[in-house]
Amino acid sequence: MSSIYVPQSKLPALGTTIFTQMSALAQQHKAINLSQGFPDFDGPEHLKARLAYHVAQGSNQYAPMTGVPALRAAIADKTEQLYGWRPDQDQEVTVTAGATEALFAAISALVRAGDEVICFDPSYDSYAPAVTLAGGVTRHIALTPPSFRVDWAAFGAQLNDRTRLVILNTPHNPSATVWRDDDFAALWQAIAGREIYVLSDEVYEHICFAAGGHASVLTHPELRQRAIAVSSFGKTYHMTGWKVGYCVAPAALSAEVRKIHQYLTFAVNTPAQLALADMLRDEPQHWRQLPAFYRDRRDHLVQALAPSRLELLPCEGTYFLLADYSAVSDMDDVAFCRWLTVNVGVAAIPLSVFCAEPFAHKLIRLCFAKQDATLDAAAERLCQL
Repeated sequence: MSSIYVPQSKLPALGTTIFTQMSALAQQHKAINLSQGFPDFDGPEHLKARLAYHVAQGSNQYAPMTGVPALRAAIADKTEQLYGWRPDQDQEVTVTAGATEALFAAISALVRAGDEVICFDPSYDSYAPAVTLAGGVTRHIALTPPSFRVDWAAFGAQLNDRTRLVILNTPHNPSATVWRDDDFAALWQAIAGREIYVLSDEVYEHICFAAGGHASVLTHPELRQRAIAVSSFGKTYHMTGWKVGYCVAPAALSAEVRKIHQYLTFAVNTPAQLALADMLRDEPQHWRQLPAFYRDRRDHLVQALAPSRLELLPCEGTYFLLADYSAVSDMDDVAFCRWLTVNVGVAAIPLSVFCAEPFAHKLIRLCFAKQDATLDAAAERLCQL
């Protein structure tokens, strides 16, 4: 008789993510899904056509580990246009299987056993597990609504000889706030004298509504020498299922990230990379127009929810909108989101799942990367609350 062994879990506290849970619940109850962050419309026709072209041309074998040269060159071009600084396409740009792989590879490369990693809560759910798997310890700094600004005095007080990495996200999921140049200046002032690295999750860089545009770690000359910036083509081109992203980092950091990357995925989908290179070269207006594209959707949902009892928080970036439901219910946010999905027919994400410590605020996250008809139908139901 064979025995069944159950291994001791490296992540015993983790189960299925809230995003998967809420999407499944939405499907079960035929609710309008404003929970998981994916568009319900397709990406550019030119991009799809170029993918078909490269598949038909036979570009179906392994790509170079670091990414196809044409795509790395196009990324370097775009980075220079956006941030006034050009990375070395061979040494400082790495194409990854989505931004999540880039984040995991970066954390795995930089964090050693016993190292401390600072992140700002609410924070995206992939950061802390990657730190744990690397043997590190996550130190969470809570951001307070509605502004969710970093308290730089509190940040400085967290730093010690074990601090190895700071993880930031701008535009920020889920709070829809953005960092400004003075935030990067304050970060540099705090860490300049220490060997601390920065992981800057900038997947929503083109979905930024701030007057001055997106502030990137790559525009700060000193910080970018010890930073890894992560971007996502899935967010930019409405193609989340393609799972293609990239990171930009100094050659020494890129070399360490690539050591992990080559044993995670080795290389990324070849025809998709070639198609993305063509898209960046042929239709740069797509990413340039993306702020206006999503601003219109944000404003459409805000206007549609104006008659509701929900209090909407400002949205400076991402395709998420936060709503305070205090006037509607006393339930905690997880219970409220489940009730909302089952009884009202709209799925949202509770903010507390992004936080390590208890989150007392009654806030839910709504995704507006949807067609107008989807947003109108959801708003009609929410206005009945």
